[in-house]
Amino acid sequence: MRFFFFVKIAKIWLGDACGRERRIEIGGPESVEIVCAVVPRPYLKARSHSGRRHPSSQTPLAPNPTQSPPHPLRSAAMAACCSSLATAVSSSSAKPLAGIPPASPHSLSLPRSPAAAARPLRLSASSSRSARASSFVARAGGVDDAPLVGNKAPDFDAEAVFDQEFINVKLSDYIGKKYVILFFYPLDFTFVCPTEITAFSDRYDEFEKLNTEILGVSIDSVFSHLAWVQTDRKSGGLGDLKYPLISDVTKSISKSFGVLIPDQGIALRGLFIIDKEGVIQHSTINNLAIGRSVDETMRTLQALQYVQDNPDEVCPAGWKPGDKSMKPDPKGSKEYFAAI
Repeated sequence: MRFFFFVKIAKIWLGDACGRERRIEIGGPESVEIVCAVVPRPYLKARSHSGRRHPSSQTPLAPNPTQSPPHPLRSAAMAACCSSLATAVSSSSAKPLAGIPPASPHSLSLPRSPAAAARPLRLSASSSRSARASSFVARAGGVDDAPLVGNKAPDFDAEAVFDQEFINVKLSDYIGKKYVILFFYPLDFTFVCPTEITAFSDRYDEFEKLNTEILGVSIDSVFSHLAWVQTDRKSGGLGDLKYPLISDVTKSISKSFGVLIPDQGIALRGLFIIDKEGVIQHSTINNLAIGRSVDETMRTLQALQYVQDNPDEVCPAGWKPGDKSMKPDPKGSKEYFAAI
């Protein structure tokens, strides 16, 4: 909401002769701001009936060179006066008024005196958090977003670091050959991330026996990846890894898999298991502070491969190789429940 006050303030200086008319603007749809400026009488008469200034009347307000500077105490009094006006306006109920333009670029801001400075009132921290949450919900729940599980994985061709060299990785190159575990992490040289990355590397041989490749992705450059790999683990680095780290500096990969946080420009901890046909069969997304389990990823991969090899069976909760599976029909399921 924007208000216009035209008041005569006697014997208070603000860069012009005392007793002149002042214009005080309070408002803005997202914050309350006070702008005080000296407004000559001809300027006021030039306003149109709609409340808008005539373009020819918008001349800069230059200070009077023959006039002595404002006294600090008078400036402080003026600032305190305007500050009290601002407190009467609630920014949460502010609405733009029709026919009222934005503040003129020629308006003069209040002088900041030591005693009382008129500062713009800003949105509270809770309001900012609510705004961020709303934008995230809109992104995650958009009507155009198709569920990734059961669909073809978005293909990509990107630079990566492997064996301390720069290589290119194309996801579609694995179709018909291997399963892929594709996981995203927020940033290099952080805290939770190296624990996940090194844990997958330490178990790489087990995944390799299951004909599975591991690919890590972040929005960092290949140069950052290389520097991190060349840093030893005791210093927070990764050391040598057994799988590639992909660079997603354009953020296109993170966005296509739905894990990008738009207002931060980094990815959530998303993990996707992609089968040999290029179809996403499993996905998990953790918030930034929560690391993932390599054991659970391994168990889920084994369950996926089991049901693909045995299409007439399904895996119950917590299934591991060697456990009893279930027939997905009324009779077969009763046999399972009777046996456990």
